[in-house]
Amino acid sequence: MGRPGSSVLPSEAVAAHDLGLKARSLLDVWRMCVGGSILPAGPLSGAAGGAVLFSTTLEPSTRPFISVGWSFRGRNFITYTVTGSDVVDEAYAARVTLDRTTGSLQLRDLVLGDSGDYLVSITPDGEQQKTGTMQLNVYAPITGASISNPASSATLIAGQSAATLTCDAAAGNVSTREWMQNGRPLLPSQDRVTFSADAKMLYMNPVLSDNHGNYQCRVSNAVSAMTAAYNLTVNYGPQNMSIAGPREAALGIRVLLRCSADSVPPPTYRWALDGNDTRVTTSTYVVERMEESHAGNYTCTVNNRVTKLQNSTVINLRASGSAPYWSFTLLLILSLNVEESLLTC
Repeated sequence: MGRPGSSVLPSEAVAAHDLGLKARSLLDVWRMCVGGSILPAGPLSGAAGGAVLFSTTLEPSTRPFISVGWSFRGRNFITYTVTGSDVVDEAYAARVTLDRTTGSLQLRDLVLGDSGDYLVSITPDGEQQKTGTMQLNVYAPITGASISNPASSATLIAGQSAATLTCDAAAGNVSTREWMQNGRPLLPSQDRVTFSADAKMLYMNPVLSDNHGNYQCRVSNAVSAMTAAYNLTVNYGPQNMSIAGPREAALGIRVLLRCSADSVPPPTYRWALDGNDTRVTTSTYVVERMEESHAGNYTCTVNNRVTKLQNSTVINLRASGSAPYWSFTLLLILSLNVEESLLTC
């Protein structure tokens, strides 16, 4: 029977006590695995040749710690005890600085081999030992980012050709690659535009007119980033043709007809009036002074010398039955001048 006034039996009390010890033990193990209250959650990233600071979460202590120790891959490389000076592994002698008030550690002149898990063990004065772990990832800074095209000398024709672009770096650990076209994120387009699993390769099969332009690839890791650019020429067209100009013009005025088409490379032009070649080979057709003979169907025909494609469009230009207002004004002025001259004579 338990003590008077107690509602817990001795056996239950023992069981509860044991459960509490197990819970605290599991908590201590968990704190050791994730750093607990000693180190913040990681990982910590650093650049090769640079430095990192392992900062503990402890407030600066006014009383010296009994001991502080840091280890890497099961090997202590710096130890401090209140009764002596720092003991530093020869390989780390010029690379580490220990803050004795917080247990924080600075590691300099990083190399790729410094990547891994670091363990700190601190025994404060009058307290139990505290431990924590932190993962460090050391990256080589990225240099020499580039986009290459193994078939750069090939002529790409929309709807007929395929293209592959490769994004890489001359040095450094590439963690991510991001593709853009003309400054906008480039996304897969069904089965025509696809990426390799690591986004290193960009496949376009077939290429279309909207694949023509400037491509950028941003390569990055935790400590650096670079962007490379590449101009991809896709020959296409002529397409989206139009003729800008009036459909009716008064006699005597100057008329401009402008022919346009989307095409790479720029197309050649040829104009015809009612099916007859005018020998005009520019994008603009000029009628210096509109006459009845200039009325009719104007056909603009464009050719792409690379795609070997041709396209044409037509505009009907009609002659207005009366001369423009300004012509009557001019005739009136001329007639008044003539009449005045006759009276003078």
